[in-house]
Amino acid sequence: FIIGPGGEMRAQLNAVGGAGLSPREFEPALLSLIHAHLTSGLVAPVIACGMVGSREGWHEVPYRTVPCDPVARGALVAAPTTDPRVTVHIVPGLSQADPADVLRGEETQIAGFLSRNPGWDGVICLPGTHTKWAHLSAGEVVSFQSFMTGEMFALLSERSVLRHSLAGDGWDAAAFVEAVDEAMARPERLAARLYRIRSEDLLRGSDPAAARARLSGYLIGAELAAARPYWLGQQVAIIGAPGLSAAYAEALKAQGVAPVLMAGEEAALAGLASLAPDLERGEAS
Repeated sequence: FIIGPGGEMRAQLNAVGGAGLSPREFEPALLSLIHAHLTSGLVAPVIACGMVGSREGWHEVPYRTVPCDPVARGALVAAPTTDPRVTVHIVPGLSQADPADVLRGEETQIAGFLSRNPGWDGVICLPGTHTKWAHLSAGEVVSFQSFMTGEMFALLSERSVLRHSLAGDGWDAAAFVEAVDEAMARPERLAARLYRIRSEDLLRGSDPAAARARLSGYLIGAELAAARPYWLGQQVAIIGAPGLSAAYAEALKAQGVAPVLMAGEEAALAGLASLAPDLERGEAS
């Protein structure tokens, strides 16, 4: 995101493949994306969040420890740059001492949600490769918990024996909800139920769309069972990609929870835009 002189968003650019860059390659990659928005004699402030601030990213930024505001004035950390036309500041992620947990990027999405919903208290679910459940109170992230549900789905659907039964990208909503209910009722049977997806296909030729939905339902159902202390009796919001957020919302609705949804990109944009004035005041470190 490129921030204009008045704190307005001048441009938003998306790129993939950053995980394969060495620290010294990030600046050239950024410049190749934003060169059309650069003006000689003017400095373009760039705000970044997420894994760009990790140990494997552009510049490692220390975590801030919860409980704390999701983002804080003056907490932005400058990344090393050589081109005088840009400055780059990275938003710190959050950490939790016990049980040990970390997040990067989601703090900015949470801040964006709060900027649109001031005074909101409750729990925010941020589904993705590593889904986060964050408890918010009085504008602070009190605690959070991470689940490798998305990564497990990718590994099982692409590299395990189950991949033979999950061809295509179809979806069976009824099979998904049924699998969620089964997993929540007996989460300790998750491993057995996962293999049953393959067995049913071999013996009865199951529909790949239903099999794929059941895999997702079993994993999300087991996650909801473990995260029950977070969402039970709480106001819940979901921030993420539309399709995945819809699946989580459907699973929660079956448990009597009616979550509020916000697109992940919209939340990230709002969170980063809320930090733009910090750069103008020179409050970044």
